[in-house]
Amino acid sequence: MRLHYLLCALIAGALAAFAPTCADAQDTARAPVRLLLGFADDAGYAFAQLISESIGTTMGRPVVIERKPGATGRIAAEALKNSDPDGATLYLAPIVVPVVGPLVFKNLRYDPVKDFAPVTQVLTFRYALAVGPSHPARTGPEFVAWAKTHGKEAAFGTAGAGSVPHFFGVMIDQATGTQLVHVPYKGAAPMLADLMGGQIAAGVDSLTNLIELHRAGRIRIIATSGAERSPLSPAVPTFREQGLAAVDAVGWAAVYARAGTPKPLIDRLSAAIVATLRTPEIRERFLGLGVEPTGTTPEELAAIMAADTARWAPIVKASGFVAE
Repeated sequence: MRLHYLLCALIAGALAAFAPTCADAQDTARAPVRLLLGFADDAGYAFAQLISESIGTTMGRPVVIERKPGATGRIAAEALKNSDPDGATLYLAPIVVPVVGPLVFKNLRYDPVKDFAPVTQVLTFRYALAVGPSHPARTGPEFVAWAKTHGKEAAFGTAGAGSVPHFFGVMIDQATGTQLVHVPYKGAAPMLADLMGGQIAAGVDSLTNLIELHRAGRIRIIATSGAERSPLSPAVPTFREQGLAAVDAVGWAAVYARAGTPKPLIDRLSAAIVATLRTPEIRERFLGLGVEPTGTTPEELAAIMAADTARWAPIVKASGFVAE
């Protein structure tokens, strides 16, 4: 997704700034840091390259943003697994790689617990339920009431089967007693086109992907995940506010190193990235792109992974989805 490359640029700057500290008196002191991406998207790459190269030149440690797209992030994950545990290869991975992938793929060739060393969570983003502009529902409870009386019309679209939005829709079913029909599309664009045109009743996606259409009046977001309202959509109540507290989950992206990377190095990398995320300028850039910068310790990231795996496992099972 387009956001990955901006994130990589910012993280690359933090890594470059800490290069002299992170080098363990070896001849790798000036070796480039590989920051892997598992998804194909050219938007923002030129900007990411410019920032990483300029900071890397200044600090004496180049950072290479390396794209390894395909297989829902698994190709990049395997590249991290097969790298040396020296901190010179990192992976900026969304939640689907360390949490959802192990739940849906039977023959996964990486284990995020055994093969990855958590560094820091970088950002979180909300999920949202949206309807077309002519749909009668304006709140979560109104949509639930409508869905219970409209049978197969009560369908929700997502960018694809096995995606987190797909499972978020299953979460809505479990929490409300509805039987929403899942309509998977080949990407977000065709789903949103049908949502705007009224060919499908509702759509589930990240708030980031939905907010501009909502602001333009082309769709209507009726509820978002999260404990508090998003600064992106302060007028839209959360599911929790609307009495649907069981419908709650956030997406995120995080940085990982190869398992076995020395803990002091992991801690220094984490501290560098967190320091970057907490600068006012970077925070504003992130919020402007529809995400919320976080920054955690490696231990906190490991706990988030475990909690979200426990959260999503029964929902994935209830969905009946089997990855090919």
